[in-house]
Amino acid sequence: MDPTADLLSDPDPWLSESLWFNATAANASDVYVPLMSPVINKTINISLIVVLTIVMVSMGCTMEVSKIKHHMMNPKGVAIAALAQYGVMPLTAFCLAKAFQLSEIRAVVVLICGCCPGGSLSNILALAIRGDMNLSIVMTCCSTVLALGMMPLLLYVYCQGFPELRNAVPYVEIIVALVMILIPCGVGILINYYRPQYSKIITKAGIIILTIAVLGIATLTSIGVGGSILNVLAPPLMAVGALMPLVGYTFGYVISALFRLKRSECRTVAMETGCQNIQLCSTILKVAFPQALIGPLFLFPIVYGSIQLIEAGVLIVLFRCHQWFTRKEKETYQKAETGEKTEDPPKETP
Repeated sequence: MDPTADLLSDPDPWLSESLWFNATAANASDVYVPLMSPVINKTINISLIVVLTIVMVSMGCTMEVSKIKHHMMNPKGVAIAALAQYGVMPLTAFCLAKAFQLSEIRAVVVLICGCCPGGSLSNILALAIRGDMNLSIVMTCCSTVLALGMMPLLLYVYCQGFPELRNAVPYVEIIVALVMILIPCGVGILINYYRPQYSKIITKAGIIILTIAVLGIATLTSIGVGGSILNVLAPPLMAVGALMPLVGYTFGYVISALFRLKRSECRTVAMETGCQNIQLCSTILKVAFPQALIGPLFLFPIVYGSIQLIEAGVLIVLFRCHQWFTRKEKETYQKAETGEKTEDPPKETP
């Protein structure tokens, strides 16, 4: 049976639970059916690559060589974070894909999200939750470098649980994308080392450009694919998007506590584990996979990122409330104790 004919005969192939992953890898990579305007498709591809480059440069601008060296000399925190990042999240993605019986293309989208390294969002969240900022930045740097080997390896391992995916994941394109993100990240580190006065400006510009780009790309995709974009908001995908970061935050903290890291470091590892680089994930899904296959699902990481931000915000609010009440109780106790010590002793009666 010709997979191209099946694809063309299906009015909405992205909503179909049985896609043409059963075809060989060669057939899957050779077939290309432009389901949105070529101009819009090319604009989205270029925009994603440009935005990812700018974001990685701005992330590199937050990294300091001296701090990286310090944590490399004391690698306990970084090693535990890497264990949590590449141990917990890919396994969680695999288990959730199986539990919700996701179709082949949805499963590979979720797996790629789970195998992605940490992103710059985790640094902001670590700051908000009063974590160890130096550790957070070094962890983001190390997980990005490790992704070059770990991400293809983990995808290969977990795709063995999905027979249709074994030969369908474009490993070469993913490795090329990972190599390409290391270059702008290195440029950002060099800028911060030789021209640190420009680092804050570039970092702020990166956040602003990312925000504008997310809105612009979502709008272009909606125009290009119409109602099919609602496939990203399918209940199984939303459930997976809600559970994955929550599991990451929880197990990141628990694993760190088991290895007896400081509480600030535990909170940092939790944020790093639960937050993935959604810009990298979206770019890989859009550029490495054929448009006819991935459809609007390359926007799932943006939905996933929004959910992980909301859940992290709830955790940060709970933590701040806990700190406030603890501080109030401590101040009340100290005042009571001080009052007892300064109270005049009773006068003796003659």
